[in-house]
Amino acid sequence: MKITLLKGSFSPKDLQDIITQMIHAKIKYHEKKIADDDNEETVKMREKRIISLQKDLYELREALSETKKLVNAEAEIHISIPVAASKI
Repeated sequence: MKITLLKGSFSPKDLQDIITQMIHAKIKYHEKKIADDDNEETVKMREKRIISLQKDLYELREALSETKKLVNAEAEIHISIPVAASKI
């Protein structure tokens, strides 16, 4: 299964807004999981992921601030759903 989230040309501001919202949703997801989890190793992994997402967002903002032209962007999610074993 494939879900296309982005495909096309966007103004730098529009693309930044879209990606910022997507990354913030992912950060909120990890923050909620951290609040619900007491496994220190899992919490540290999620904290590292949040920091990585924040770094990526910062770098994107820096790159987009350097252009006024339309930016091409594509984002897809690929999902592989395992097939249930047949019951014999």
